[in-house]
Amino acid sequence: MRQLLTEREQSFLALADKVLPALGERAARHDRDNTFPADNYDDLRAGGLLRLTVPEELGGLGAGQGELLRVLERLATADGATALSYAMHAAPLGSWAHTWRRTGAPPLEQVLRIAGQDGLVLAAIASEPGIPALFMDAKTRATKVDGGFHLHGRKIFGTNSAIATMWAATARWDEAPGGPQVLIVMIDPTMPGVRIEQTWDTLGMRATRSDDIVFEGMFVPDMAVLQSIPVGHFDVQVLDMILSWTTPSFGAVYTGLAVAALDFAVDIARRNGLERDTRVQDAVADAEIAIETSRALLQRHAADVMSGALVSQLPVQEGLARCALVKNVCTNNAAAVLTRLIDVVGGAAYRRGSAYERIWRDVQAGLFMPINNRTGRELIGASTLGVELAPVAPFVIPGGEGR
Repeated sequence: MRQLLTEREQSFLALADKVLPALGERAARHDRDNTFPADNYDDLRAGGLLRLTVPEELGGLGAGQGELLRVLERLATADGATALSYAMHAAPLGSWAHTWRRTGAPPLEQVLRIAGQDGLVLAAIASEPGIPALFMDAKTRATKVDGGFHLHGRKIFGTNSAIATMWAATARWDEAPGGPQVLIVMIDPTMPGVRIEQTWDTLGMRATRSDDIVFEGMFVPDMAVLQSIPVGHFDVQVLDMILSWTTPSFGAVYTGLAVAALDFAVDIARRNGLERDTRVQDAVADAEIAIETSRALLQRHAADVMSGALVSQLPVQEGLARCALVKNVCTNNAAAVLTRLIDVVGGAAYRRGSAYERIWRDVQAGLFMPINNRTGRELIGASTLGVELAPVAPFVIPGGEGR
């Protein structure tokens, strides 16, 4: 269905539309060859999209979360893997911009100014086997040394690591005063003691090149530690600056894949003269309803984030549950759309090399991306029932006292 957009939203989507033909033309090749689409990043940079969520006064385009989500959806209609990788860059910058506008924090301003000059690309390197992606624990170990830490461990799903110039990673510091802490650190991937192990050979989202990252004693200075959270605790800053931005970004990407599948199915129905077939209409209607449901949830979430209500009006666990809700509804809806539209597409959905087949494979990744369905349902169910799943870490003002 047609979206009702503001002039500002239309202007951002116009930027995305300029790169869509190139992204769409390359998508099948990068998927087949299992290669990262660096050429697409050249186009994103040239089109100003790497600066999309950087404040205008710092050299960016000043997009908020709602506008970012619409751009991610549009990019994903051409190439889901590029959109997903790009989300790992644009969402953190958007979060930092949102925080900078409230606080004026000089470290954030410095990074955002660099981004406003197209001087960096970000990646989040936090996923580990058996660790829910809520930043409550890590298997990677941080050992304290003079002036910083040495990191040892392995990360999986290192999306965007092929091109990112700055990584955010997690590590567990067992010997921390007061008990074990999860550290969130910024990393320069060109420093010694870290390597990318090319393990990525998957069913879908192949062009994200989400390879394993191995830390072998990499030194991280104290000043690169962004946050320290007691192990096993929920954290309001993780909710505010990370998960409230990443989870809807994933949802928008997979919603875009569902839109691409619907466009494919509608084109086939029209070419075959099936517009008046009630069974086709029924399948198309189911797809439209799922997509519009996802869009509405994404935009409600964005409004709650940008107003500050998500963090100020909800307990941390319930805020995390809302993040899980928006991501899981969108990714589950996308998978359901692809299955439902097979009734329209027919055998083309099964043919290797068709756009629909690639989209179907890409969509499956959304079901286990963080926050996955199992963790999300636990958060949602427990929050509704009034069950506390974990204590909340005290909020600590950098350089100040906790409260």
